[in-house]
Amino acid sequence: MRLDGRRADEMREVFIGRRAQKFPAGSALIEVGSTKVLCAATIDERVPFFLKGTGSGWLTAEYSMLPGSSPERISRDNRSIKVNGRSMEIQRLIGRALRAVTDLSAIGERTITIDCDVLQADGGTRTAAITGAFVALVEACETIYQAGGVFPVTDFVAAVSAGITSDGEEILDLCYAEDSSAAADCNVVMTGAGELVEVQITAEKKSFTRAQLNRLLDLATDGVNELIALQKDALGRDLVWRVGRVG
Repeated sequence: MRLDGRRADEMREVFIGRRAQKFPAGSALIEVGSTKVLCAATIDERVPFFLKGTGSGWLTAEYSMLPGSSPERISRDNRSIKVNGRSMEIQRLIGRALRAVTDLSAIGERTITIDCDVLQADGGTRTAAITGAFVALVEACETIYQAGGVFPVTDFVAAVSAGITSDGEEILDLCYAEDSSAAADCNVVMTGAGELVEVQITAEKKSFTRAQLNRLLDLATDGVNELIALQKDALGRDLVWRVGRVG
């Protein structure tokens, strides 16, 4: 049994709630164990200069850990100077993950910005952000979808962590204590069709085998499938059927 009593292949308790904020076109609050991330999707009726006149839209993301989200205070990013390297890496990952299941031409010449703010961190903030941001994205796209057209979101996408403990056991959905002591940790982004968008894996203390990597991917696949089922529950009948719809 793990620190919190879970099995090796067991996720933490997950909650995804829609309409977490009043003003964005789409928003969601996701809780994965003690990790909490607020995700908001805003639509701007313009695109970056390199897309003007192309008929195509753009999707980008921003990520930040708020002060008070961890035991030691996190300083606010001063975006007029720079975004810290970790935040930049994660927001690029979120953007790539969501663009993988978004038909940008179906957005029109608009920009969708996904803001992911970590309210409380206990491991897996980037994977939780991707999973919650997807729900906010679908909500936002519903506001610009025209009947008979192409819904901009083509498939589901979610992300989860997996890792190898110092004892050599493969486990799913690491909390902070597990992540900080892991021999290797892995983040997997996967679509509803079972296709991989991104796999980030690093040996922290010792190398790992191909067989161990395969077992981590198997764990992550089960975790992503569970998360997508929760995304569908959160979106409800009114929006689930829109995903991947043409006409």
